[in-house]
Amino acid sequence: MSEQPCDTPFDRRMLEALVCPQTQSVLRYDAQAQELISEAAGLAFPIRNGIPVMLLDEARRLD
Repeated sequence: MSEQPCDTPFDRRMLEALVCPQTQSVLRYDAQAQELISEAAGLAFPIRNGIPVMLLDEARRLD
């Protein structure tokens, strides 16, 4: 399944309420990749259509 370009922007104010579901740590927004990064867990959570997908099985491992 291919990813479609995101037409809906991510509301950066959501970062104040969101935490990593694995470590409960703060997240960093990567606008270019459209991901929320958890440095503590080494995971990147995708943002699809402006909505963060905070599921561990949807997260990408950071290299």
